[in-house]
Amino acid sequence: MTDVHHFNNISLGGRGIGYPGQFKLYSGGLAWKKHGGGKIIEVDKADITSVTWMKIPRSYQLDVGTKEGLFYRFFGFREQDVSNLTNFIQRSMGISPEEKQLSISGHNWGGVEINGNRLCFNVGANEAFEVSLADVSQTQMQGKTDVVLEFHVDDTTRANEKDSLMDVSFHVPTSNTQFIGDEHRTSAQMLLEVISDKIGGSGPEAAVVTFDGIAILTPRGRYSIELHQSFLRLQGQATDFKIQYSSILRLFVLPKSHNPHTFVVITLDPPIRKGQTLYPHIVIQFETEAVVERDLTLSEEVLAEKYKDRLESSYRGLIHEVFSKVLRGLSGAKVTRPSTFRSCQDGYAVKSSLKAEDGLLYPLEKGFFFLPKPPTLILHEEIEYVEFERHGAGGASMSSQYFDLLVKLKNGQEHLFRNIQRNEYHNLFNFISGKHLKILNLGDGQVRTGGVAAVLQSTDDDSVDPHLERIKNQAGDGESDEEDEDFVADKDDSGSPSDDSDEGGSDASLSGGEKEKPSKKEASSSKPPVKRKHKSGADEGSEKRKPKKKKDPNAPKRAIAPFMYFSKAERANIKSSNPELATTEIAKKLGERWQKMTAEERQPYVEQSQVDKQRYAEESAAYRSAAAPGSGDGSA
Repeated sequence: MTDVHHFNNISLGGRGIGYPGQFKLYSGGLAWKKHGGGKIIEVDKADITSVTWMKIPRSYQLDVGTKEGLFYRFFGFREQDVSNLTNFIQRSMGISPEEKQLSISGHNWGGVEINGNRLCFNVGANEAFEVSLADVSQTQMQGKTDVVLEFHVDDTTRANEKDSLMDVSFHVPTSNTQFIGDEHRTSAQMLLEVISDKIGGSGPEAAVVTFDGIAILTPRGRYSIELHQSFLRLQGQATDFKIQYSSILRLFVLPKSHNPHTFVVITLDPPIRKGQTLYPHIVIQFETEAVVERDLTLSEEVLAEKYKDRLESSYRGLIHEVFSKVLRGLSGAKVTRPSTFRSCQDGYAVKSSLKAEDGLLYPLEKGFFFLPKPPTLILHEEIEYVEFERHGAGGASMSSQYFDLLVKLKNGQEHLFRNIQRNEYHNLFNFISGKHLKILNLGDGQVRTGGVAAVLQSTDDDSVDPHLERIKNQAGDGESDEEDEDFVADKDDSGSPSDDSDEGGSDASLSGGEKEKPSKKEASSSKPPVKRKHKSGADEGSEKRKPKKKKDPNAPKRAIAPFMYFSKAERANIKSSNPELATTEIAKKLGERWQKMTAEERQPYVEQSQVDKQRYAEESAAYRSAAAPGSGDGSA
């Protein structure tokens, strides 16, 4: 006899249709994982209170009840699976599965049975349907004989279903014998009180702690956040969400540098839905310096037995820390904080724009997170390559101040983070290189990996870093006034990012949004690896492009950036002291040393570069003078 039973096409049901996944039943409990990754449900056998089989159209359904009042419905089992799993459950868990019959008469007149947090509507001896009272947001009377149950947005199952149960109404006549009224209350009011006690009374469903008037950026509004033992609840003026902890994938606590606010992000699978909009991330904004005190409404026995070493009886501290600690203790979700990345302003993120929205791009240990909207989480494992682009907005002056970062995913989706300040290039490039992400070098059309060496083209001592060459007018101390013939500014782009958001360490995928189409790649080994951008405005729509002007071999050579002088001076020393290192590793060490150098240590190389720039300016003036009409021996 096997101790583990695997099933590859079992669906988890909700208030609508279910969605398929992998189901595993073993001696310690059960587990279910959605196809394609994401949501995972695990139930320990000690938490299972009931198991029930039911024959439904085309398959069998397995209902599992837990101590927390939750019920999971798995369907897609075959008839031969029922007896095998029943014997296994009895033998390994000590639970005898029951059997229920489904009513197929179509009658809507019957009786109500309330078992824990489950309400069953029975026609005769058979069950017509059931609902989980954990999904009920509120109950109310309609007239004197009708009880209406209103449900939360379906955040416990498949959030992208077109149809989902939102409310149900029960008509309870005054002659009802199950809920007998009196002179003060009707039978319907008696039923309403029983249901209200189940969904809002004391016990496991009472709030453990509450945070009032919290600003949430997505879905936007101010909410009262209640943390319960098995779920959290967001109560706003117009909306009310109830989110099971099993839907939480991860928490992110991301401060904003030089800003009085801190992001706390709750990542969900499945996402919650408001109208037709899905929200895989709840972005909460706390005041960074706000201090609160909270006592948990949990007994010492519950804290010791269920939350040992996870929760304390009371908390005092910064509000975002108290909130994240309590939520982590209740849900068991892991918390991600800022990575080792630091911006030039000693923050945890860089200012950027995505889809015309200004925000912060957080480089994390396992991904990138753009906040506040559209909140976009990109895992490193999802990335095919990244590409640095010179920003093309506003002409040469604007392009020298900003650059763009294109992230291409393995599924073909692309995210273009625009308007990143030029002084963030080195820190961002070194971080990405250190994560061994592929960096696309448009200079030769190839994708390379492995740190700064990913963009080095030459193997001799005079090899150059094309990415540094690409933005040398941006990263250096001065800028050339001459237009780069390999780059055409996009006149339709907007300007610099807004200053409204300041900077601040994961998945519907966790990264959402529409594709932003990049311009076509053009490879040329003799040109800096920049992405071309087509002209717009008066030239837009023209059928013929002007032929590219060939570069004059007699034109003066451009000035060399300070880093290249440093590289030439130190490459031989590193090579002699580390003969076993490959050229790419030497280049990486050079980049690391340059980043650690002070301004005084860089000054000799800066002076060399300034001399070279003066040389370039003089030669360029002479070159332009010689090329001007009327000059030369044969001029008229």
